[in-house]
Amino acid sequence: MNVLLGLAGSDESVTALRHTIERTEQADDDLTVAVVEKSETDRTQEEMYRQAEKLLAEAGLDARIERLEGDPGSSLVDYAEQGEFDQLVIGGGTQSPMGKIQLGSVTEFVLLNAPTTVKLVR
Repeated sequence: MNVLLGLAGSDESVTALRHTIERTEQADDDLTVAVVEKSETDRTQEEMYRQAEKLLAEAGLDARIERLEGDPGSSLVDYAEQGEFDQLVIGGGTQSPMGKIQLGSVTEFVLLNAPTTVKLVR
């Protein structure tokens, strides 16, 4: 399977990265990591790029890592449209006190506009 992982600076993104690396090792998927810009996150785009490099190297995976500029949701959807990806993986979503999933604006945009199957890792 050809998998695209959208990576921002949140803890949920790091969880999605770790989960996707495990899945890639087990299923022998082809993985591309797209690191997006997102200003209101804990980590910068450069920090996330280095984190992805480190975790991929530790796992012994040879995956492409791309930096995407501009609006995070739009740039990720545009990149997914340009490639032949079977799945787009993103981290996001929190649980409300009533047990419902709350999605951020980028996560919601990607879910509604992605040209391929989206896997949401929480």
